[in-house]
Amino acid sequence: MTSTLERYPTLAGQSWSQDVVEIATNLAQHLSQTVQERDAIAGIPDQEAQCLRESGLLPLMVPKVYGGLGGSWLEAINIVKILAQTDSSAAQLYGYHLLLSVVPHLIGTAEQAARYYGETAQQHLLWANAINTRDMRLTLESDGNGFRASGIKTFCTGAVVADRILCAATQIGNPLPAMFVIPSNRSGLTYNHDWDVLGQRRTASGSFTFEAVRVEPAEILGPPPNLESAFPTGLGIGGILVQSAIFLGIAEGALATAQQYTQTQARPWETATVEKAADDPYSLRRYGELWAQLQGAISLTQQATAQFQQAWNKGQALTHEERGTVAIAAAAAKTLSIQIGLTITNQMFDLMGARSVTSQNGYDRYWRNLRTLTLHDPVDYKLFDIGNWFVNGTAPVPSSYT
Repeated sequence: MTSTLERYPTLAGQSWSQDVVEIATNLAQHLSQTVQERDAIAGIPDQEAQCLRESGLLPLMVPKVYGGLGGSWLEAINIVKILAQTDSSAAQLYGYHLLLSVVPHLIGTAEQAARYYGETAQQHLLWANAINTRDMRLTLESDGNGFRASGIKTFCTGAVVADRILCAATQIGNPLPAMFVIPSNRSGLTYNHDWDVLGQRRTASGSFTFEAVRVEPAEILGPPPNLESAFPTGLGIGGILVQSAIFLGIAEGALATAQQYTQTQARPWETATVEKAADDPYSLRRYGELWAQLQGAISLTQQATAQFQQAWNKGQALTHEERGTVAIAAAAAKTLSIQIGLTITNQMFDLMGARSVTSQNGYDRYWRNLRTLTLHDPVDYKLFDIGNWFVNGTAPVPSSYT
């Protein structure tokens, strides 16, 4: 493939003071030009990573005092949704980056938070992870004057193109995973190129092998300032909202594609009493139903994100009860986003007709991408958490997924 700069016009010349939504919209438009081609090729998302760096959007959640944009979670979730309308793999890379770039602030010391915020803003660092707490084959052991990480981590989304990798490893004598940050060019790291899947094919979410990878003591995060606070457990809720934004963005993109196709290419059924497919009453009714349900999911996600922002603003003063309320709001948003997303990416073909399924259109990617990401964690357990909270007043136990 040609280079990033030849294929995607750079956004690097734009001022950081320019509206971030406008920048995100421009970036989404750039990515849309070749999204179908890149989806077919799969492979390493190096072009997408470079575009994200050039956009100036990587320091969005870094406070201004450290040289960042000082954005809000409402802005962050909206930008992820905008990117997902055209390129959900790039949206996942960016959304996960935003979450991971604030983890030192969540669970690290004040010095670590300042260090990594500053580096991210000044160097436009892209963050990714090797966390997957359901696969703890990665171990961290002392070598006398530091540590060595050895083993395998799966589902390392974007780590092969990132600048910093947040890792979770088993440490002897510690019941909790050790969390540490290393540069992606650290000796002993190998990407295994084993991400060959149905959807989200440009996220490089395959496995990494760690062979005695050096970890400096200062790279191990923590302890946070207040061990009694619920604030350090915020990563799981943020992840739910980022995924909700991706689902909604895919759904918006799919519905817009179907609407345009209906207006320009679809034909009315032979027994219809209209001359244009865009005037078919059955299609219009279905479009109305899908649009209305999508707006409901968007609104619920915005409300949950606003609650998350309020919790974020509390910082170390956040209580576990307050956290539980936000977790339920996020779970409800994700559940509804998945439901309407799957409905739209399925029913769009009923609305467009048989000619729309030709492979050159590539419309199947909407469903493939959304369906793949919905498997991140079972939606039935989100519904259980909501029901258990509603009936018994029991909040979900904080984890990477709740």
